[in-house]
Amino acid sequence: MWRAGLKLGAAGLGGGAAAAAASGASWEDAPRALKLCGLLPLRLLRDSCTAACIAFDYQYSCWGVQQGSDEWARIRHAVHLRSAHRLQDLCFRNGGIYIKLGQHLAQLDYVVPQEYVQTMRESMLKRCPVSSYDQVRRVFFKELGQPPEDVFADFNPVPLASASLAQVHAARTHDGCKVAVKVQHTHLTDTAAVDIATVDFIVSFLHHCFPSFDYRWLVEEVRESSPKELNFLHEARNSEKCLDNFKRLSPHIAESIYAPKVYWNLSTPRLLTMEFMEAAEVTDVKAIKKHGLRPHDVSKLVSKVFAEMMFKHGFVHCDPHAANLMVRPLPKPVSRWSSFFKRRKPQLILLDHGLYKELDFDTRTSYAALWKGLVFADEKAIRENSINLGAGEDLYVLFAGVLTMRPWKRVIDPSVDHLSLRPSHDDRSELQMYAAQYFPQISELLRRLPRVILLMLKTNDCLRALNHDLVEGSPLESFLIIGRVSSEAVLDAKRMINGSNISSRFRINIEHLFLEARLLAMKLAIWLLLLRNSLPLRWEQ
Repeated sequence: MWRAGLKLGAAGLGGGAAAAAASGASWEDAPRALKLCGLLPLRLLRDSCTAACIAFDYQYSCWGVQQGSDEWARIRHAVHLRSAHRLQDLCFRNGGIYIKLGQHLAQLDYVVPQEYVQTMRESMLKRCPVSSYDQVRRVFFKELGQPPEDVFADFNPVPLASASLAQVHAARTHDGCKVAVKVQHTHLTDTAAVDIATVDFIVSFLHHCFPSFDYRWLVEEVRESSPKELNFLHEARNSEKCLDNFKRLSPHIAESIYAPKVYWNLSTPRLLTMEFMEAAEVTDVKAIKKHGLRPHDVSKLVSKVFAEMMFKHGFVHCDPHAANLMVRPLPKPVSRWSSFFKRRKPQLILLDHGLYKELDFDTRTSYAALWKGLVFADEKAIRENSINLGAGEDLYVLFAGVLTMRPWKRVIDPSVDHLSLRPSHDDRSELQMYAAQYFPQISELLRRLPRVILLMLKTNDCLRALNHDLVEGSPLESFLIIGRVSSEAVLDAKRMINGSNISSRFRINIEHLFLEARLLAMKLAIWLLLLRNSLPLRWEQ
């Protein structure tokens, strides 16, 4: 343990130096250097105590208890829960990057133990720290040279919402436009590198104690993404690129996707001024219905938008939890018939564009082909493309299970509803059992996969949670949408590679016709299945 302490000290001191460099501070900047040195020991103490307590609890709580027994499972559950609460307390006390890490864990459903997922999900997305108005004013003075009450005609000092990295205030410009102003928490620039270094130590220490616990990839992801997320101009550029991709590559749904307009003259790396959106949170079913929209239509639109991003654009919003998505009626005159039936089309509004990932052509094509294989229960395609993405011959079955949250026998079942996840207690219990049983193999799979695919797993988990809140399960139409978009992306890739060859073009066109026929048959089968499920049960004889 004393050796681990020495490693912790070295990691922390290195993190302090890195923080000074990353934040642009020189050691001649005495106040900032002193602040970093003052923060470091306290964070090191908290981190080391938490890591030691978690390691000790796991090491000795099950001592002498037969592995796999009911008593072992009960004790293991209690240890997971205690450790999750310890980690939650550490995240809240340190704040900033730690909360961002907790939010990552909250979205990795069945990839980390369920006790961690539930604990983080219930707290990290709703209970973020709030900066005082004095701190907000300091950010304004540093970034724009004026207080917010001078920059804007009206500025509400009470934030509308607060997240791990920033909080949002309502304001009104001098020309009368209502805007949302995202203000970065003041301490983040100084502490980010120290926090990443100390988090790196915790995860490495736990991996040293328990080799099957290997989430160093998550630290690397936070280390890479944090500087981008802390630069709000990078986020603004991402939002514009996202909309441009839909206009160029997916014009058929471009009008159904929106991102708030950026006020560039009132934005800096630590301040972002955007158009204020009057819309409902994507999982607020009551508000959605009040707008004349159907939750089912919203669920389908979410599936379409993210399928297009993943399989066709290769530029994916990787943080689609409920607080980052809003929905409103499409701001366009509706037809007489849709008005008669009180049916309105939804428009999805994407917020928080700090975390995007780009998939290169080969990765995007293999990922699309994998999902095509999953939707159509094509065992050969699942195996080949899982191997292409790094899962290997031995873990491709597990990879398919992690992606779909279904056991292998269901993944390759040819029935039309083989991937649908019903919101039943039995289904969730089965998944939790598999996650616990194959935890070492899941850790090994995560170690092998490219980090961009790991972010796709997180995105899938977010989308699955949204669908569950909207329609209480995984709607069959969502898999039909995924099957169509992924198949079209595979055909587009073939055209790009072999488009100049006449015979290849002919084969691709035939394959496209076959695909349309197959999707039509699936749509009919889904309609019949939904009709059957909606009919009352027959009277028993």
